[in-house]
Amino acid sequence: MNPKNTVGQIKRLIGRKFREPEVQRELQFLPYKVVEGPDGDPLVSVMYLGEQRTFTPTQILAAILGHLKGIAEKDQGSPLVDCVIGVPVFATEAMRRSYLDAAKIVGLNPLRLMHETAATALSWGIYKTDLPDNETVNVAFVDVGHASLQTTVVAFKKGQLKILSEAWDRNLGGREFDEVLFNHFADEFKANYHIDVRTNPRASLRLRQACEKLKKVLSANPEAPIQIECLMDEKDVKGFMTREKFEELAAPILERVRQPLAVALEESGLSVEQISVVEVVGSGSRVPAIMKILSSFFKQEPKRTMNASETVAKGTALQCAMLSPVFRVRDFQVQDAYPYPVAFSWQMSASDNDKVEGEDAPLPSNSEVFKKLNPLPNSKIVNFYRSEPFSLDAVYNDASLLPPEYPTVLGTFQIGPFTPSKPKAAVQLKVKVKLNLHGCVTVDQATMIEEEEIEVPVNKGAEATPMETEGDKKEEASTAAGDADIKMDDAEAGAASEKQAEGGAAANGDAAKVEVVKKKKSRKVDVPVTAKVWGALSPPDLQKAVEEEYEMQLQDKIIEETKEKKNAVEAYVYSMRNKLYDRLEPYVTEAEKSTLMSKLQQTEDWLYEEGEDETKGVYSAKLDELKKMGDPLEERLKQDQERPAAAQGLMQTIASYREAALSKDAKYDHIDAGDKEKVVEESIKAEEWLMDKQAQQATVPKTGAPVLLAEDIRKKQEMLDRLARPIMTKPKPAPKPAEKETKPAPEAKPEEAGQQDAKKDDTATPMDTEADAAKSGADVKVEPVDE
Repeated sequence: MNPKNTVGQIKRLIGRKFREPEVQRELQFLPYKVVEGPDGDPLVSVMYLGEQRTFTPTQILAAILGHLKGIAEKDQGSPLVDCVIGVPVFATEAMRRSYLDAAKIVGLNPLRLMHETAATALSWGIYKTDLPDNETVNVAFVDVGHASLQTTVVAFKKGQLKILSEAWDRNLGGREFDEVLFNHFADEFKANYHIDVRTNPRASLRLRQACEKLKKVLSANPEAPIQIECLMDEKDVKGFMTREKFEELAAPILERVRQPLAVALEESGLSVEQISVVEVVGSGSRVPAIMKILSSFFKQEPKRTMNASETVAKGTALQCAMLSPVFRVRDFQVQDAYPYPVAFSWQMSASDNDKVEGEDAPLPSNSEVFKKLNPLPNSKIVNFYRSEPFSLDAVYNDASLLPPEYPTVLGTFQIGPFTPSKPKAAVQLKVKVKLNLHGCVTVDQATMIEEEEIEVPVNKGAEATPMETEGDKKEEASTAAGDADIKMDDAEAGAASEKQAEGGAAANGDAAKVEVVKKKKSRKVDVPVTAKVWGALSPPDLQKAVEEEYEMQLQDKIIEETKEKKNAVEAYVYSMRNKLYDRLEPYVTEAEKSTLMSKLQQTEDWLYEEGEDETKGVYSAKLDELKKMGDPLEERLKQDQERPAAAQGLMQTIASYREAALSKDAKYDHIDAGDKEKVVEESIKAEEWLMDKQAQQATVPKTGAPVLLAEDIRKKQEMLDRLARPIMTKPKPAPKPAEKETKPAPEAKPEEAGQQDAKKDDTATPMDTEADAAKSGADVKVEPVDE
């Protein structure tokens, strides 16, 4: 309904320049306005809050990510921060930086930018329980999306996948087939109906939607009609298309499908026979002609075991769960690959001997450090010999893989300043360059390494003193691990040397002779690195974008609340109008109905005229005004429906307490008679109150204000229950403990007297007696002693 102000397909503008040929071609698909910014970037021009404003593609992408974040948070019921974002495999450095900036603008923390092809492979392989341990299963994935085609060959083993090759066509997708149909019917309608839909954005959008639907119908049927009412100038149009004719029109596009397939197969180093499975995903892959080409190329029938439209989202979600400590996911290693070769260039003098660590050959001034399909992440150390600060330029080493006229420079990195200990002397600089998990090129760190001589005391004649052994080990460790950081002041080194020398001399005897030997030590100093990468927002611009997004989100919230209030007014008008002739009719007088109906009609007319764009407060006031008239009517219906149940509940409570208070049951004998009488009196009062109120209500018509409210009845029931319950549920008093009976001791017989005298010598406490009795199996009872 609003094509000029509705932004879509923003991924096609991310990280691009306005004057690029592909961007200019892209503009013909977009119904909204795109202008060139001051730095050459495209800007989207839309109406926002009544004024014309421009937004960068990064800001538009941020709004989309923020919307998705809101959906996820509403579903989970908690704030979310971490995420994994799927990007096209052909995404350049500027595109990737824009994705990262867009995520930061809306408060997201991207754990990884994941290639859509790798996400597809992960969502396929992680559920396979029959993957072999040693041999590989080679699978080709073909993703025909809305605007691009991506293909990759992946080697699977148990618990891991490795990207072998990647290829793509940026401009071969489902919309290309839609555009073929669009151009055909646009020309046909111009000839038959004398209308040019290309001059009307809304008509063009409707025709493209109809062509997309026609394409889907032709995927399952050999022929299909197209018909659109009032397409333009109040003219209805119709046409007809067969699948054979459609494939003939799309022949130039279909011929391009084989090119990326051949590139991917060649770079993988595999033959067609070594491809075990071909999986097809993407909404555009449903065209039967594409499936025929894939079957012909791979010499097997492609499979559709995954959801063609959701597999990328599923793969990125699985990767996010793997990287997050919150979830437990099956272990599965994803070895992705970078699609572009990256070189570094710098100024070089005749005395320089720059090289990548681990390689013997010196580097030229423009050297390919990361080859195509380099694993992600990956880092390398480049050794430079410089006496002054210098800069590195990261560049794409194969411009043919980039869009036409696309800048080849990724970024510039300034190494320095640094100060050698000897002025103008060239020192070694180890520069660590990296392809990080996002597929972005960075310079992680730079270290200056200088060799200096120190004096080390040694014991002459000994095989090896402790100082020599330790020093040699440190030197070997420093050489083997070039990134180790060793810092020692001369004073500290001298003190340590003297202390260990004394210990060595004491250990070997006083006769040992100590000599001073000079050894070389490496001194490492961190060198600052300043990066300027293309496509990334500067910190001030990023902060400004964050603030603007926050303000717009607040404004969006106000707009949504305003819409909700407006919808609430409209819904109340329709709902109350229906109720007046249905449920509320017995409870409304003719005068009230006439007045309210008139008010409802006035409000409806106002909504669609001057009230079309009002504030939240105005809509709230209108709704309150209507409810002031309608609520009393609904209250009559509500009370009439709820009063009988409330009265029945009160009568049941009265009957239950009165019956218990008058009962002769022994379980109530412990309750005081006065309290019982009080319960009976309150029950009688409540019953009399209800009867009196019901008699009054009987005299009031349904159209009158009720005198007996269900809420009052429930309150009366609650008051009676609060009074009577403690009385009638009073527990019985605990019985008094019985007095202990004392029996006179029997007189002892003469023959037993001697035995009793003998027992007097044995001391037996009551506890001993009970224990002995317990051991013998007798019953023992310990009774309380009255104090």
